[in-house]
Amino acid sequence: MPRTVAQVIVDALSELGVRQVFGVVGDALNPLTDAIRTTDGLEWVGCRHEEAAAFAASAQSQLTDTLGVCMGTVGPGSVHLLNGLYDAAKSHTPVLAIAGQVPLAELGSDYFQEVDNDALFSDVAVFRATVTSPDQLPQMLETAVRHALGRKGVAVLTVPGDLGERELTTGRPARFSLNAPLSRPEESAVRHAADLLDRSERVTLLVGQGARAARQDVLALADRLAAPMVLTLKAKAGFEGDTNPFQVGQTGLIGNPAAAKALQDADTLLLLGTDFPYRDWYPEGRTVIQVDTEATHIGRRVPVEVGLVGDTGATVRDLLNHLTAPSAGSAEARDRSHLEKARERFDQWRAGQARLADPSHDKGVVGRIRSALDNRAHDIRPEALAAAVDRVAADDAVFTSDTGMATVWLSRFVEMRGERRLIGSYNLGSMANAMPQALGAQSLDRERQVVAFCGDGGLSMLLGDLMTLKTYRLPVKLVLFDNRRLGMVKLEQEQAGLPEFGTVLDNPDFAAVAEAMGIIGIRVTDPADVENAVRRAFDSPGPVLLDVLTNPDEIAVPAKPTVEQGWGFAVAKVKEVVRSHGETDRN
Repeated sequence: MPRTVAQVIVDALSELGVRQVFGVVGDALNPLTDAIRTTDGLEWVGCRHEEAAAFAASAQSQLTDTLGVCMGTVGPGSVHLLNGLYDAAKSHTPVLAIAGQVPLAELGSDYFQEVDNDALFSDVAVFRATVTSPDQLPQMLETAVRHALGRKGVAVLTVPGDLGERELTTGRPARFSLNAPLSRPEESAVRHAADLLDRSERVTLLVGQGARAARQDVLALADRLAAPMVLTLKAKAGFEGDTNPFQVGQTGLIGNPAAAKALQDADTLLLLGTDFPYRDWYPEGRTVIQVDTEATHIGRRVPVEVGLVGDTGATVRDLLNHLTAPSAGSAEARDRSHLEKARERFDQWRAGQARLADPSHDKGVVGRIRSALDNRAHDIRPEALAAAVDRVAADDAVFTSDTGMATVWLSRFVEMRGERRLIGSYNLGSMANAMPQALGAQSLDRERQVVAFCGDGGLSMLLGDLMTLKTYRLPVKLVLFDNRRLGMVKLEQEQAGLPEFGTVLDNPDFAAVAEAMGIIGIRVTDPADVENAVRRAFDSPGPVLLDVLTNPDEIAVPAKPTVEQGWGFAVAKVKEVVRSHGETDRN
């Protein structure tokens, strides 16, 4: 029986195991959405903005390591996909975007809403093509999917509006024969790396998301080398928790002093599955060994002595086979003092952070002094909110976080123990990602707990898709750090010695907005109510927006604060005090 272009695409998506397609309906997509409507096991999730659709598809792809799918119709509909697709591209996750187009006969005529999709997506996509004949479709679709999965990126297939309903003259279906390759570095390079590690007195591991699937092998290597393990943010899920006695948290601006010191004190750094981009946080003059599946990643952040291109798990197992394994108690046994000192510093830092997160902290002598300086309105400490969520959330919860201060508090106070997962715009650094990514995550499994750490700037940017959560009854718990600020920008300004400007947000009562949309809204203004409010939110069925008024002047001290940063804050605060209390940016 002849099949239409739309039906061939939808049948292929179903065969690939895609369960949801995210987008906004309209004109060129109508044949496709109608085919989805009549296909069992495939759900159309109609979003309020295509950017949210692309973020949702990207989140599903990152959680499943399979294909995420979104759609945008002609012109503006496809343009709106771009930011979410850039996030997928920077996250190296496979997403297929189906983009609508004007009728074939009108291509190139500057027709109403016409956009050159192949040019539009040229920078973000590993594959892009426009279907101009129905019989092109099976092979073109196969190529798009193989590029997305094989190169872990975005593929864009453009379908003109008059093509979706046209039938193929051949009955050939799209065929997908896919398998994940396993690569290993050359044995001579592994031997060289193992020899360097054997001769090193103090090794520190910097572990990224690319090592997550090799957790047990990486733990075995850390034990053999007596090496503290510094994590990137994306490696929190998989390497945190009491079952990892080697991890010392994160480095960088959101990191901690113990991790920074563990890197600084090492004579050899071993980078596993990470492309950590912040050059200033790598110590100079160290021997560096890097393991990555991408040859182009080797040495692009820090000079490397040995680069091992291959799967992290396979490469780590090869290293373990080549490292010298001294017998217990022998004179050659590796000194473990580097690891022990790093762990001791990390434990001390965590104890201090726990004191900051205690809701009663501001009632003590130190807390009262601190509050007089940075929290005169007695707003809720964001540390206390994040710590309360950590205590209450399930051990298999999926967390998403908006770029900015919400991510800072999650990184420091939420432990990715158990089967917890974490998704965020950690490479692109987009605003407004947490809620739509949670939408995608919750669509995969409506029984699994999904928690979005939202900033007020981010949530308000794509506020309309709260309605998507309500429409599809997705029980996402939105934890809103409502500090009435673009908090990270405020911090950047003050660090540079500038007074806060342009960052103040004139927010509504977000809990009331949620209630108006048919979503449970809970507003918290008293620090004593935080724990109970979090428990109530998490115990309530359906989506919940927990609007917590947090302290806008909270400072996240970086792992290695500099004199220049401290001076910048001091100058900025003096400038802010000189302005009258309550003065707006326009005055």
